[in-house]
Amino acid sequence: MAFSFAGVLGLNRAFVIEKDQGCLEGLLLTPVDHSAIYFGKMLSTVLFMLVVEAFMLPVFTAFFGVNLFDLRLILVIILGTVGFAGVGIILSAMTAQTRAREVLLPILLLPVAAPVLIAAVKATAGILDGLTMGEIARWIQLLVAFAVIFPAVAFMTFDYVVKE
Repeated sequence: MAFSFAGVLGLNRAFVIEKDQGCLEGLLLTPVDHSAIYFGKMLSTVLFMLVVEAFMLPVFTAFFGVNLFDLRLILVIILGTVGFAGVGIILSAMTAQTRAREVLLPILLLPVAAPVLIAAVKATAGILDGLTMGEIARWIQLLVAFAVIFPAVAFMTFDYVVKE
């Protein structure tokens, strides 16, 4: 949950600065595909979330006395982060146009990203309980599906979202 709250805070600021200073129109006028803007924003959000997660994992390890530096857990964190950021950036672009963007983004984002959050929590719980990879494979598959589907759908719709 701490990771998702950090992600929401990062997503709230993803388009606000460009929108408030009028730079978003300048970005849209550049002679590049608008999907490059989407992937740049998504990459910066993923990197922000990964930095926050890298700082939080040692704290969680110290407080809970559990080894959180398992490769399977790192895979779950990366897949969850990509899925969360993939849907979050497109919703952030939509809500940047509104006055109540700080309130509207979490209201739209959390129900849509709920499958990613649930799959990440279930996979993490399974890893910490000592389950094998086969026993948590369906949650990993769900994370992989959302890490591919959310960015792909957002990639296809981003051009329409920022023009409206």
